[in-house]
Amino acid sequence: MAEKFDMNERMKAMAGELPGVMNALMGLHSEVVKDGALSARTKELMMVGIAVALRCEPCLWKHVPEAASLGATREEIMEAVSTAILMAGGPAVAYGSVVVLKILDELNV
Repeated sequence: MAEKFDMNERMKAMAGELPGVMNALMGLHSEVVKDGALSARTKELMMVGIAVALRCEPCLWKHVPEAASLGATREEIMEAVSTAILMAGGPAVAYGSVVVLKILDELNV
């Protein structure tokens, strides 16, 4: 498991290297995560599930805390993990049980 780090800081570092790409990505991110037909909270929960399915630990260090800050409960976050397990199978169980539980415990969520 990778060490914990601030994904926002890492993205700023990438913006220094690839400003055009990162500006475009951040514009897309801002557009996608705002409230619309789906709430920002729901979208963050979706991103948690996708990050587990893709086994992206840095993504989880960004999206689990963000979902929690938008009011998602531990139960809701773990239910998002359950959708990843359905879609990604055994590897999602292994990954969700290690990374997501560690983050939730650290956040006291």
